[in-house]
Amino acid sequence: MTTYAPPVVAWHGDATPSAPLVVLLHGRGSDEADIVGLANHLPAGPAYAAVRAPIREGGGYAWFANRGIGRPTTESLAETMAWFRGWLDQVASYGRPVVPVGFSGGGAFAGGLVLDDPGRYSGAGILYATLPFDAGVPTTPGRLAGMPVFVAHGDADHVIPRDLLERTWTYLNGDAGSHTTAVRDPGGHGLSAGVVDALAEWLTRLFAAGDVST
Repeated sequence: MTTYAPPVVAWHGDATPSAPLVVLLHGRGSDEADIVGLANHLPAGPAYAAVRAPIREGGGYAWFANRGIGRPTTESLAETMAWFRGWLDQVASYGRPVVPVGFSGGGAFAGGLVLDDPGRYSGAGILYATLPFDAGVPTTPGRLAGMPVFVAHGDADHVIPRDLLERTWTYLNGDAGSHTTAVRDPGGHGLSAGVVDALAEWLTRLFAAGDVST
């Protein structure tokens, strides 16, 4: 079992312990400083925590070791998810709404978290990412039944393999059973203003609905 250092976290927004918690998860080779600014474009009210991934890679950090782009190794994903849950349990007791929102590798990690333990989370944002298929987390029909999910893909994304993007899109709009808001962006592998606006609207609706308890 790999031992990781405690996470580095950049906070933004409401510091009240009972406020809904949106966890921002950066892409591979990046860090928390690159994604915490996204909170400036998202609704006021929640607490936002941008968490640094535990595995050093190049000039940044990664959420898991992989066997190819978008394909986490089972052992590594299990270890880093356990590390993340250890942190989460310290900052968010059960009953506090928690919504992981991740970009690219962080989106795959967010998908792994909710697939592994859907009852722990109140929703998820999967941005320009694949779900971690064939990596030890269930992707069975109905696994995310009733969960609000926001997914955004770029039609010109040449970073994430097309077969994984299509498999993710199909699953989240079908067999997952989730309440999915799906946005297609004509651009490539990068957050567009339109997707950020749509994400903000989705979060606003989610928290206004009053059904974000775990």
